[in-house]
Amino acid sequence: MNAGERLRRTMMFVPGNSPAMLKDAGIYGADSIMFDLEDAVSLSEKDAARTLVYESLQTIDYGEAEKVVRINSIDTPYYLDDVRVMVKAGIEVIRLAKTDTAEMIQQLAKDTAAAEKEFNQPVGSTKLMAAIESARAVVNANKIAAASPRMMGIALSAEDYTTDLKTHRYPDGQELSYGRNVILHAARAAGICAFDTVFTNLDDEAGLIRETKLIHQLGFDGKSVINPRQIPIINQIYEPTQFEIEQAQEVITAINVAHEKSSGVIALKGQMVDRPVVMRAQRVMKLAIASNLVDEEGNYLEK
Repeated sequence: MNAGERLRRTMMFVPGNSPAMLKDAGIYGADSIMFDLEDAVSLSEKDAARTLVYESLQTIDYGEAEKVVRINSIDTPYYLDDVRVMVKAGIEVIRLAKTDTAEMIQQLAKDTAAAEKEFNQPVGSTKLMAAIESARAVVNANKIAAASPRMMGIALSAEDYTTDLKTHRYPDGQELSYGRNVILHAARAAGICAFDTVFTNLDDEAGLIRETKLIHQLGFDGKSVINPRQIPIINQIYEPTQFEIEQAQEVITAINVAHEKSSGVIALKGQMVDRPVVMRAQRVMKLAIASNLVDEEGNYLEK
């Protein structure tokens, strides 16, 4: 599995029962759009929301954004219909709410494969995510992250998690510290992405900036968002500095020189460049391009 195959700085929740929000979801620049069939949808609207998301995926162009759906948990009567209809719709990623064990992901993988066969989708094409929402899930995070080759990421859901811990969210985020670090390490050990929780106070921009800087420093791939105006704030924090870009460009140049010489050894300023440095440089350049700091050839762009 390759967690770094695409940028996922922002994953925007879109209620599955809102035609207006479904229609406009692709215009805000989120790396991933997550259609929500779970918490955002009342019990009486579950079936209608599922149908609405299906129709939206067939008729609306969401551009280059990754298309994700959060389905209802495995112990609900909506789960299997969510899986079948979303696979039929060609969704790219299914995010399972309230994932407590690896066995839940393994069951989802089986049900997803069955749906792919039923609807003539390429078997294995649908990726999976786990929402970590309890202390039990955090304890099992390593097993959950490695539960299936389909796994592309795990995500912290802080509201349910802090409720399970018998606390609530605080401005400094100390109550999430252990969970964040466990989830991040589980994801990295499994070679998949790690996503931070939403920041729910839309009036506290300083708080969003502070929290995003923290999770960026820890190493999270990105953050879930609940409002489009959070997207540019998060993306800007993930922008590489000019110094980081220049360092990355030097590494990329060294890679190209090695390729031209058909050499398996990459050298920079007389020293060998190892694989982690190469991977970091490649990610920096992806971020620089996505942030419109450089063009596809690596040339700086005037803002």
